[in-house]
Amino acid sequence: MVKEASCLVKKLSHYVDIHEHDKELLAEIEKSERSYENGTDVYRGGDRNKELFVVKTGWLFSYTDLPDGRRQIIKLHQPGDVIGFPDVALKHLTTTLRTAEDVVLCPFPKSALDVILRTSPKLSALLLTLALRDHVVFIDLLRAMGRMSAVERVGYMLLDLAARLRITNTDMTDTFRLPLTQSQIADYLGLTNVYISKTLLKMENQSLIKRNGNEIRLLREDDLIDQTDFQDRYCDMDVSWFPPD
Repeated sequence: MVKEASCLVKKLSHYVDIHEHDKELLAEIEKSERSYENGTDVYRGGDRNKELFVVKTGWLFSYTDLPDGRRQIIKLHQPGDVIGFPDVALKHLTTTLRTAEDVVLCPFPKSALDVILRTSPKLSALLLTLALRDHVVFIDLLRAMGRMSAVERVGYMLLDLAARLRITNTDMTDTFRLPLTQSQIADYLGLTNVYISKTLLKMENQSLIKRNGNEIRLLREDDLIDQTDFQDRYCDMDVSWFPPD
């Protein structure tokens, strides 16, 4: 029997029923673990691309350095995410992966995908769909960064994170933990650290959010959705075309 469902199994089970055979395949790629302390680079851009990672615990982010020395954070990673799909076709990694807190990762070689592709059409279709969905999410983020005010950018980010977290935490309501520094948020949204500080304070004064340490509470989520035209890309996906079991 497979041990208690992992974050990855919980995430995938939101979209389709995961049969025992597929749970065993997923358990196989999560069987080894590595722990990393906060602020550690798991790998750097340009390194040889050999592995993917399942996030078991903790938050991370992928970033690239700009020519002028500034950092652009490309993607935030949470428990249940699979890190590495965008680079799977490349021999070298395009971004650097850094921990935002202490994390536990489950590394697996790219070759491990071969078993899933050969033996589980449904799981293969689901992993492909999630990777393509993330491409759409990235387009949404570019739109937010290019056309929205600071309040709208931060609001969009918070809505996106909340929607993602609710997939693996069905009991979550309007409050979640945000283990990111203001500098990291700034590098993700293309703003300055000072601007992020002022924007969060402004959002509190407008009763849009409430902060308590690293916890964020969305007080007027519907208003933020209206302001940012946020589209939840995580809750529901079209799986009608998936191959049968």
